[in-house]
Amino acid sequence: MAHRDFDATSPATPPSTIEHRHQPSHAPSDHPEVATAKVGVLVVNLGTPDATDYRSVRRYLSEFLSDRRVVDYPRWLWQPLLQLVILSRRPFASGKAYRGIWNTERDESPLLTITRQQSEKLAADLHETYGDRVEVAFGMRYGNPSIEGAVRRLQAKGCQRIVFFPLYPQYGSPTTATACDQVFRTLMKLKWQPSIRTVPAYFADAGFQRALAASVREVYEREERPSVLVASYHGVPKRFLTDGDPYYCQCQKTTRLLKERLGLADDEIVTTFQSKFGPAEWVGPATVDKVADLARAGHRHIAVISPAFAADCIETLEEIEEEIRDSFMAAGGERFTYIPCLNDRDDHIAALANIARNELAGW
Repeated sequence: MAHRDFDATSPATPPSTIEHRHQPSHAPSDHPEVATAKVGVLVVNLGTPDATDYRSVRRYLSEFLSDRRVVDYPRWLWQPLLQLVILSRRPFASGKAYRGIWNTERDESPLLTITRQQSEKLAADLHETYGDRVEVAFGMRYGNPSIEGAVRRLQAKGCQRIVFFPLYPQYGSPTTATACDQVFRTLMKLKWQPSIRTVPAYFADAGFQRALAASVREVYEREERPSVLVASYHGVPKRFLTDGDPYYCQCQKTTRLLKERLGLADDEIVTTFQSKFGPAEWVGPATVDKVADLARAGHRHIAVISPAFAADCIETLEEIEEEIRDSFMAAGGERFTYIPCLNDRDDHIAALANIARNELAGW
């Protein structure tokens, strides 16, 4: 299992993380013991600040918004604006938003809590198939626990091969690509690099689609059926689409597959995009505007689902549950239902485990 109390910056590997070490055959007597070869599965999500105070949130946002995969403006233009203007104000607002959803019991963000739970359940599922031959860890692209720390922990446990599993159903350069960038940057620092396989986009995976559809059916069977299901995805600048990023198209296909599995009519589901940032033109329609349009068109009850997020986070628990809900209600809506992300649902974990098994084949 992955633990938060050890990272790549620790001076030494804790003895408890070293298992089944042995002397290599035909090695001289003074050769150091090595861990028995295993395979690792490293699940990765976006990241989170360590706390909700100004400095913690600023440090996190600086790392996130300095990533050229996320904001691709020239550094000479973007960095002064980011460091001197945006990060002088935005950490206060973001910190307030995080405090509204913070897991106070564990003193961490819900994203960190859920990703840990997913990792633990995935490890238990894979253990039934592979026993101790497969180790599971988790890391974050930004903040802690880091991808580098997770790779080093897996190496300390003897993992010479690692399946790198970004928890993004659709491929996007600001999500999947930057996570892969980071794991390969980690390899550049290692004397002995593990072999790496990266898990591709899995939005069309039958197990994932079944779990997604089941989460909708459960809500529809439990309460009055909404007139429209809004599938809200994190947005990207429109130029990403024209530059060849497949994310927008894969989001549209995710919605189509979900519509077919649920047997919905074309007017019972709509694709939208949220979390616009900066002055550039983004793909649309914008969720916050579309839900208001739906209310003004006479829809009194809608449901919103977020098929691009594997775990609930600030974009769902704060943006959808507050800003987007308020937009719908202010425009005349009467009932707003948010359908949670798949998180650590058993059917979701089973889907992730089957995807991991496919990538582990031959290893």
